[in-house]
Amino acid sequence: MSQDSQVSKVTALYRYPVKGFTPQPCESLTVQPDGRIAGDRVLAVRFADSATPEDKDGLDYWPKAKGLCLQDFPTLARLRVDFDGRTLTFRDRTDNDAVLVSAGLDQAGRREICDALADWILAGPDAKRLGRPGRLPLELVGDGESARFQDRPRGFVSLHSEESVREVEQANGAVPLDDRRFRSNIVIDGVPARTELDWAVDNTDLTVGAVRFTAQKTIVRCMAVAANPDTGVRDTNLLKVLTAEVGLAEPALGVLLLPTDATGPGEVGSDSGTGGVLRIGDRVSVG
Repeated sequence: MSQDSQVSKVTALYRYPVKGFTPQPCESLTVQPDGRIAGDRVLAVRFADSATPEDKDGLDYWPKAKGLCLQDFPTLARLRVDFDGRTLTFRDRTDNDAVLVSAGLDQAGRREICDALADWILAGPDAKRLGRPGRLPLELVGDGESARFQDRPRGFVSLHSEESVREVEQANGAVPLDDRRFRSNIVIDGVPARTELDWAVDNTDLTVGAVRFTAQKTIVRCMAVAANPDTGVRDTNLLKVLTAEVGLAEPALGVLLLPTDATGPGEVGSDSGTGGVLRIGDRVSVG
């Protein structure tokens, strides 16, 4: 099948209200003209000795090492996150989805959330890491509206295909894999495994629903993908599988996208198109 004729569809959509935590499944997502997902990475939980992100201006970002994240605290995968724009709720999926904490974003609510998260982590296998000097007390930062806390200075929309995950699953063998491990905003089907990596190389244009994107770069994965999305246990080394078994030069899976008019220095696009709404079942056309 030629690239221009490849057609697939959206099978899942996710946003990540709290940087480094688990996804919130969505029926639709709004892509902002700046190339970020509305409601995505609008909050973060930082360590006490980390710089306050609110002191930065513009499209800033925040490296994972500054606060709680799945890369370093795999047990966070056990927490189900829900944020409605006002109230932030964490539920423990290994405790029948019991509510760990649910509070608003005022000063008292933020303190309640952070204290509950700290107590929960300190009672589990990641306690030693959180107990390092300078990490407590935790602080919940972000206004709950601005998508600010991406891993890169330039925010993107992330996408991977089910077929790419199935290829890694087959190479991995013993451990079944879930799309949630790979933490993309958009999951699609209907293209061969690793096709999205080729899109990044060629800066391919693609349309998802009514939103036109240009592929920018591949997503090189971190240790967050090693954590089982239900148990929070690091049960497989997928970084090694992607390189040694799948045969990639680096542990990449998925692609970063920008709307075609949201480009900046070093990015490829055009002056046409804007953001828009993505929905599960949307057609994805390439070329």
